[in-house]
Amino acid sequence: MPLCAAVLAGAGVTRCTSCATLSGAVGTENPCCFSHAGPGSASVGRLLHYKGKCLFFQKYYCNRKLKNTLGTCLEIRRYVIKLISALGTLEAERKYESLLNCLSHPPAFTTVRVNTHLASVKQVKNLLFEEIHKQFKGLSVPVLRHPELQDILLIPVIGPRKDLQKQSSEVIVGAQCGNSVLRGAHVFVPGIISASKFMKAGDVVSVYSDIEGKCKRGAKEFLGTKFFIGNGISELSRSEIFSSSGSLKGIGVRMTDPVYLSPSLDNVLSSYLFLQNLPSAVVSHVLNPQPGERILDMCAAPGGKTTHLATLMHDQGEVIAMDKIANKVKKIKQNAALLQLNCIKAFCCDGTKALAIGKREDGQEGPPFSAESFDRILLDVPCSGMGQRPNMAYSWTLKEVTSYQPLQRKLFSMAVKLLKPGGILVYSTCTVTLSENEEQVAWALETFPCLQLQSQDPHIGGEGMRGAGLSLDQLKLLQRFDPSSVTLQGMDVNSLQDSREEDLILLANKDCIGFFIAKFIKLNSK
Repeated sequence: MPLCAAVLAGAGVTRCTSCATLSGAVGTENPCCFSHAGPGSASVGRLLHYKGKCLFFQKYYCNRKLKNTLGTCLEIRRYVIKLISALGTLEAERKYESLLNCLSHPPAFTTVRVNTHLASVKQVKNLLFEEIHKQFKGLSVPVLRHPELQDILLIPVIGPRKDLQKQSSEVIVGAQCGNSVLRGAHVFVPGIISASKFMKAGDVVSVYSDIEGKCKRGAKEFLGTKFFIGNGISELSRSEIFSSSGSLKGIGVRMTDPVYLSPSLDNVLSSYLFLQNLPSAVVSHVLNPQPGERILDMCAAPGGKTTHLATLMHDQGEVIAMDKIANKVKKIKQNAALLQLNCIKAFCCDGTKALAIGKREDGQEGPPFSAESFDRILLDVPCSGMGQRPNMAYSWTLKEVTSYQPLQRKLFSMAVKLLKPGGILVYSTCTVTLSENEEQVAWALETFPCLQLQSQDPHIGGEGMRGAGLSLDQLKLLQRFDPSSVTLQGMDVNSLQDSREEDLILLANKDCIGFFIAKFIKLNSK
């Protein structure tokens, strides 16, 4: 049975937690590798294969909360149905399998945005090349400048590296920490869940991600399902990590041989660089803020796009950043200070309550704001995050996923009210679902006749996906970054040296996180 058909018939979509492959749920029982046959697989049910890919049959989890499901059945089935309708069964099958596989691996490039407010791109590119050469012990890895995003630098990711030798001493980290390690981070102490009984500072250890969340904190041994993410050197002993009276911070394991080799940029050129996924950097360019304008970033934390907008405006004008969580607002302010940007004003506010009902007080800077008081608005909404990569542990429930569309519409309605006539509104998400992307655009155009879709510059992603009732011309105005549009092939130093720069840039445009952008202009007040 084809994978798409299996999903439509009721099968779930899960990841083999030993080999990290993704698939549907029909096939024959057959372990991928010897590690599946041990106690690590006993607690999670039968292992099944489909077209040579390992998977779990979700129906065996019907009475418990599934911890490593990639998305909910409903959203996945809707996605499959739309794919088949738009592409036909065979092409939908290929695209669907490609998407699932891509989401379990990190993007092919580390993307950094240069703070052009403080330094030139050329200067930072040279400094970054020297840092990478030092970290990679002489390996020749280029730093590329994006031709359409002049403030963006791209660093190829080497991996997956399959020749790493696993060590007897092990460290188990949480899934979120594991995802960060796959993107180039070291292991920080709060992310460590378990360590081998006799681990000492200076030991070479193998690091594993507990993608099911089954490991107990402080365990001396973990026989459950775990995913190998590389080797490193322990900075602390086991007793120092788990016996401390206070909460330790800082690096717990310094990664020396990760499965995916990316530079660690913690505290590296911190005033000059900002780590940012490629599509996230595209958004600010699409909004195209101008010096002297009043800009609103409605859901701004942690401030990557906020600081990018301020930089593009040459720190002239006003960028209002909002988030409803106080600690996140604090982070926005810290990032603004670090990058020495003075036009940013951050406020703790629920975006759905940002409109002033009556007259504002004299001299009031913060929310609520007067109607039609912003030249441009960025609405990077809270979403299901089904485009984030890598995703080794997706644990949200159906109720959580379906809660986003109503919230997004409330925020969108508020943004329209706050936007001046002639103003620009950019809507974006980091998810692949139709319900949060194209369907929201169709709803917006029907609900607000004053809005009109606009072309985007730069436009380096694909066009929108069919199935939401939008015309072909409207779909061309949208920008969807679809990881399934490129075949995962991995990268090593030899293949990197043989590649042309233009081919690498093209790969970077495609092999990134899943993302969506729509740009509107408000024609009048009605």
